[in-house]
Amino acid sequence: MNKLLLATRSADKAREIREILKAAGCDVEVVSLEEARVAWSSAEAEIEDQDSFLGNARKKAEHFCRLTGLPTVADDSGIEVIALLGKPGVKSRRFALNAAGLSGKPLDAANNAELLRRLHGADEKRRRASYTCVAVLMRRPNAPPEEFTGRCWGRILEEPRGTGGFGYDPLFFHEGSGKTFAELKPEEKHAVSHRGEAIRKLAEALKERPLKS
Repeated sequence: MNKLLLATRSADKAREIREILKAAGCDVEVVSLEEARVAWSSAEAEIEDQDSFLGNARKKAEHFCRLTGLPTVADDSGIEVIALLGKPGVKSRRFALNAAGLSGKPLDAANNAELLRRLHGADEKRRRASYTCVAVLMRRPNAPPEEFTGRCWGRILEEPRGTGGFGYDPLFFHEGSGKTFAELKPEEKHAVSHRGEAIRKLAEALKERPLKS
């Protein structure tokens, strides 16, 4: 089975991408950075410095493909809220890092609390939001990058609901499902999510042109 490096240290993200690829019938062995024994370095902390999901995903994919020589896929994703003029966007994962009084909370909880604080008093229309995921595949160093985008729409609730998922999932209400992403079963979430759409496009590309052994 061909090996595909997944440029993430997030166990939640790795689990989701494996599940989506498997459901799409894509026969590849996905390994995370830890599983590939890629040591963390200070350079890694500076990779996600772009102002777009595509820029961050491409930079991560190129970095780890060069570093390991393995075919590599990287994704960058986040939530964009109308009332916040598209924020937190590419800063979704680090939204609350500089927020006063939130430093003692786990990162997901702090990010959700900061989002609720900024949306306090906003009506339903202004709470409209989209989740975006951009995945970039590098088959080999210096190969042309292949890009796959997924997006879904919903709104931000006034309080979290559900215990599944991760990130902003407890606050993101998907109107088509009538539930938050944290209330959906994994397979239900993958069917409608931004990451599900992007990774299914990746799966089709890998089936059409398999990785070289």
